[in-house]
Amino acid sequence: MKVTVINGSPKGDYSITVHTVKYMEKHNPDIEFTYINAGAKIKYYEKHMSEVIPALISADLILFSYPVYTFLVPCQLHRFIELLKEHNVSLKDKFVSQISTSKHFYDVTAHNFIKENCFDLEMKYVKGLSADMDDLKTEKGRKDALNFMDYLKWCMENDIYEEFPPISEKTEPVSTTVPSPACSDKKGDIVIVADLKEDDISLQNMIKRFEAKSKRNTRVVNIHDFPFKGGCISCFNCATDGKCIYMDGFDTLLRDSIQKAEAIVIAFSIRDHSMGSIFKTYDDRQFCNGHRTVTMGMGFGYFVSGNYSKEKNLQMVIEGRAEVGNNFLCGVATDEFNPDEEIDTLLKRMEYAIEKGYVQPSNFLGVGGMKIFRDLIWGMQGLMKADHRFYKSHGQYDFPQKKRGLMYASYLIGAMMGNRKLMEKAGGKVKEGMIMPYKKVLEKY
Repeated sequence: MKVTVINGSPKGDYSITVHTVKYMEKHNPDIEFTYINAGAKIKYYEKHMSEVIPALISADLILFSYPVYTFLVPCQLHRFIELLKEHNVSLKDKFVSQISTSKHFYDVTAHNFIKENCFDLEMKYVKGLSADMDDLKTEKGRKDALNFMDYLKWCMENDIYEEFPPISEKTEPVSTTVPSPACSDKKGDIVIVADLKEDDISLQNMIKRFEAKSKRNTRVVNIHDFPFKGGCISCFNCATDGKCIYMDGFDTLLRDSIQKAEAIVIAFSIRDHSMGSIFKTYDDRQFCNGHRTVTMGMGFGYFVSGNYSKEKNLQMVIEGRAEVGNNFLCGVATDEFNPDEEIDTLLKRMEYAIEKGYVQPSNFLGVGGMKIFRDLIWGMQGLMKADHRFYKSHGQYDFPQKKRGLMYASYLIGAMMGNRKLMEKAGGKVKEGMIMPYKKVLEKY
């Protein structure tokens, strides 16, 4: 049996994830493992992709190995998947799975991204292993890794895999009407961050309509033309001073040109079930902000060209980004059905959000995500000093053990409820007691 491992970590052989794979290899001497360092050598493979194609075609199983970066896979692995498709590498009916390491921050969307692209390639997908960064150092984590490898072999022996979903027909983009500009004496500042190629006509027209209808000044930052020196390599060079190791000016562009706007609109065409590798590079490189929600309170909007209604995982990523960042998602306008109306509605919401400073409280996607980072930063505050200061000053260390009053009150109520005679005497007064604080709020305010 031959396994080809696509190592998507930009750290190459120093990847935590790939060490878990090597542990599986050590305990399966009958299996031949071959490694492709796609993350560390992506610039090389952009010119020499033909060198790795034989290892992919000859494999019985392809295993994607990567750390989770900003909701998805690292931009380098994203680009490698684009190269697989650009070179028409035939992997049909080949078994495939994945293993990731993270603190479980949106690992589900990262795994779904890989699965969707494997389905594009008509591969036999087996659900992957989502491991914690420290799992390999624990007995349970090592056992989970070996059990996962045994499960993969069993699936292959019995030809068991997830069924390939039916491909939905692509709809033609609906044309956008570009009206005359609303007024000449505009105020304010809305920045549109876009990945625009010359042939992205539909997306360009959506931006033009927004600019014409907006009562505020708008400007476009086209990251397609930005000279990225590379994607984030998780070197933590920015941990102390926020400066990226790459000297390409991205951190200055981000802070001085984008994050100082009143609101941000992201514009892209759907590529490989996401925003494309260039936008993924943009997302990953924002790690120069660490894990700090520096745009909290800002309104966000999206212009999307493509069948967005069919991309459920991408929808979760976009909603999750807003919820974790404590941003108001003003809307997602697409060219599927009625772009003019969707653009105008997004603009109205954005105007309201700017004028009123409106942000909705986070739902599970935001609350759950931030609690993961809360615990991570607290434990690594000695390294992530800027993150620690930010979390402390913004009250994001909301640990439950700090709420001693609530804890003691629950003990008291629990003891009372455990006394049957006392509960019989209390009758319906328990419910009244629980609702009393809320009645006082109504009376007072």
